[in-house]
Amino acid sequence: MANKILEISELKREFIMGSETVRALKGVSFTVDAGEFVTIMGSSGSGKTTMLNILGCLDKPSEGTYLLDGVNVKTLSRSELAKLRNRKIGFVFQSYNLLARTSALENVELPLLYNPDIPAKERHDKAVHALEAVRLADRLDHMPNQLSGGQQQRVAIARALVNEPVMILADEATGNLDTRTSYEIMSLFQELNSKGKTIVFVTHEPDIAAFSSRTVTLKDGRVVKDTKNENIRSAKEALAALPVDKDY
Repeated sequence: MANKILEISELKREFIMGSETVRALKGVSFTVDAGEFVTIMGSSGSGKTTMLNILGCLDKPSEGTYLLDGVNVKTLSRSELAKLRNRKIGFVFQSYNLLARTSALENVELPLLYNPDIPAKERHDKAVHALEAVRLADRLDHMPNQLSGGQQQRVAIARALVNEPVMILADEATGNLDTRTSYEIMSLFQELNSKGKTIVFVTHEPDIAAFSSRTVTLKDGRVVKDTKNENIRSAKEALAALPVDKDY
């Protein structure tokens, strides 16, 4: 039986806004197995952002259960939640979230600074290894402003990988990138997934979702569709099929 990384059951999240109660999630249930590449889709107001915050242990559900790698998130204190987040989840954001005056290597080392068990040399070696995995070994000392958008996102992916998390959680990770660079990043995600990484990728773009093996669609706080992708697009092939841009 496959090891379940995420188990979500009858998840509800309600917010009190003045005199109104906003029901952002209305009983969401799904699981994600180890090694799956799942996209979560939904338009604005679907509950996607609320779901992302709960999956990333940045928020807790009002009702229902969320198990991350067998741990019930709802029972944890704030400090336990922060520790779980740091050890179990690698985040990749739309806006990269890199520190501006810090080299690529130092940006990638950042999550390891919160782990006192990892000495400086090991931290450095792990960060170099993560940057090698995203093919940025020649950019270790570059600052974010010396890198293209695609390279900055690769640094962010290396940072997400460095702690060897059980899941990579990506939030619109291609949202700020052009088509060619988006396909390069999706090719990297497919490569990581082929090596066994579990990826949960939030997007509103159907062409990006086509690169994953399964899509969970949210609407008005509920799962309206949960489909296996029978014809997974190869990002590498999609990239190769793009016309060569002669504007240089």
